[in-house]
Amino acid sequence: MKQHILEIIRQNTERFGEKAVFQEFISEGKLEQWSWNKMYSMVQKASAALIRKDAAPKSNIGIFSQNRHQWLISDLAIMQIGARTVPFYSTATAAQLEYIIGETGMEIIFCGDQAQTQIALSLLKKTSLKTIIFLEENPPELPEKIICWKDFLEMPDDADFQKAENYFQGTKADDLATIIYTSGTTGEPKGVMLDHNNFIDCFRMHDQRLTVQQDDLSMAFLPLSHVFERAWSLYMLYSGAVIHFLPNPRAVIDEMKKVQPTLMCAVPRFFEKTLEGVHKEYDTWPAFKQKVFDFAVRTGKKMAHYRAKQNSAPLGLRMKEALSNKLVYKNIAAVFGGKIKYMPCAGAAINPDDLLFFHAVRLFVNYGYGATETTATVSCFREDEYDFNSCGSVMPGLEVKIGENDEILIKGPMVFRGYYKKEEETTRVLRDGWFYSGDEGKFVGKDKIMMTDRIKDLMKTSVGKYISPQKLEMLLGSDPYIEQVLVIADRRKYASALIVPSFEKLKVFAESTGLIGNTLKELIEHQSVRELIASRIDALQTDLMPHEQIKRFELLCEAFSIEKGSMTNTLKIKRKPVMEMYRDRIEAMYK
Repeated sequence: MKQHILEIIRQNTERFGEKAVFQEFISEGKLEQWSWNKMYSMVQKASAALIRKDAAPKSNIGIFSQNRHQWLISDLAIMQIGARTVPFYSTATAAQLEYIIGETGMEIIFCGDQAQTQIALSLLKKTSLKTIIFLEENPPELPEKIICWKDFLEMPDDADFQKAENYFQGTKADDLATIIYTSGTTGEPKGVMLDHNNFIDCFRMHDQRLTVQQDDLSMAFLPLSHVFERAWSLYMLYSGAVIHFLPNPRAVIDEMKKVQPTLMCAVPRFFEKTLEGVHKEYDTWPAFKQKVFDFAVRTGKKMAHYRAKQNSAPLGLRMKEALSNKLVYKNIAAVFGGKIKYMPCAGAAINPDDLLFFHAVRLFVNYGYGATETTATVSCFREDEYDFNSCGSVMPGLEVKIGENDEILIKGPMVFRGYYKKEEETTRVLRDGWFYSGDEGKFVGKDKIMMTDRIKDLMKTSVGKYISPQKLEMLLGSDPYIEQVLVIADRRKYASALIVPSFEKLKVFAESTGLIGNTLKELIEHQSVRELIASRIDALQTDLMPHEQIKRFELLCEAFSIEKGSMTNTLKIKRKPVMEMYRDRIEAMYK
């Protein structure tokens, strides 16, 4: 049976009543919880208040905020009256907002903090925007045109509530629920249109693949503006679980220890950084402790392969694992709060060795593949059988095939309706019911897939040779001395790279070679440092074809980041902006 998301929310509110649904740390570190009844009461008030501000079915309404309970309440309120939620990343610029507001004709936007509110204010006279709702209950003094959350919820009268209910009664499961603009590393943003059917079918497919229970606690760490966390959090509501909102993703490890979630979505970069932290600690340990850790990891990796196939391990190996659990695994689990059942992971490629490490220490990273256009998940690990060299098994109810140029094609009820007001782009990727993903991939065994590269990201050198930047970037990024890397090769004679070295590792190297006192800039320009990095790159490239190898590189003393505009909100490097930022240094590598 087809259903509207808010029908599910209403049913679960009746079912769960005073059971907790949301929680968040508020002022002075106090943990506050909201019951289903309280949450849905705020949804009803917000829906009616939107009516008071002239919202109606098919209105496009923005949310520009960090994760917080008001984010999802606003989202549900928007969808309840048949309107569409248009999320913005919390770090979006005025230019990005102006483009999306202009294309969607948006008149109302919810803002999470003063900086976001100021950006919205600057667009009031330049765009269709008319109303700004500030998601703080007791904010500092605000300009007249801004409504704070508390006042917003107190605005509606009986007529507004009745109108909101009438609008809800007129909603249908195939109504558009949201327009999610893809952040992308290149090109103009495109608004992905997803309806309520897409989400409900997504939830039902996940029920066949994953185990989520009413007492599960999921931490919303990734931005709700991204389809991964948004779809997952709505699935938590569908399942009756509790959601803990994390406004500051930099505090994730500290908050996990306090909150002890059982579930949390993450991107590969989270696990890469965590593993870097483990290696950093490892280097400070005495030899005996390192040997114990190495023994536990070796044991865990052997067990992980048995567990991945649901095969019974030898008794001796099981006994070694039990010992390793007491000595090592429990300590690592405590870093994540100690109660994690599994962690869905997608958004980019992950190094299979990194993935195997976390499974070895008994942290189930449920790796998968998906896209905004497929309501997130296309494939993920089954709980009972998986392959570390894949992106998991295709979700039940979806069809996947490999087309020309090894492109992954997807068909099924989770595939989007098209790009908002972009018919040409829609026609290019939606053909005969198949979504042409633009991702290169292959099948691993019967039902597992592996995404190997972005087809449009493949680079062709000036001598006609193709290079996979993702393959090279993952290879070089596996070296502990290399923190971030961007490969350049398109229409060039050879491949080169911009490299952000591990500053911590360089400091250790400086101390061991008498370079103490040099600034970071002086350090990365020093001949011995360049020779160190060059030798490590050469060692990594021994199995590559000559045309694939990095011939020259530039070391940078500033990391790529969201704040500097050089990374997306899902921590992928923005190729075009970075290449423009370092244009002179790139050109110097080809002189």
